[in-house]
Order: sequence, then C-alpha cells, then structure tokens
Amino acid sequence: MTGNLQPPLSNVQMELLKLYARGVSDETLLELKKVMAKFFLDRLRKEADQVWEEKGYSDEFFKQSNRDA
Repeated sequence: MTGNLQPPLSNVQMELLKLYARGVSDETLLELKKVMAKFFLDRLRKEADQVWEEKGYSDEFFKQSNRDA
C-alpha cells in the first residue's frame, strides 16, 4: 500500500486556521483577501523590477522588439 501522507501545514496555513477558527465577518474576509493580494502583487513587482534591472531591459528595448516581430 502506497502511503499518501499529506505534508504538514505551512506556517501561513497555520496562522490562517487560527484566524478562521475565531470567525470573521464576510467584510473582514474580503478585506483580508485584498490585503494579501496586494502583498503578493507588490512582492512580484519587486522581483520583476529586479530581473528587469539585472537584464538591462528598457522601454526602448521592448519597443524595438515589437517593431522587429
């Protein structure tokens, strides 16, 4: 029999479970979703900006690429 053990919960999952065990209003839940979405969007933008700089990209580079395509 192959074991289908689930990995333990992550630290984020544990914190969310603690929060949800208390119960929150639908309004609070929506606000939390927006805060988390903005948090991850900001992190992704920061990472993209870092790659952009490391690669030496510029707006002109992409404009030229589109003209050549």
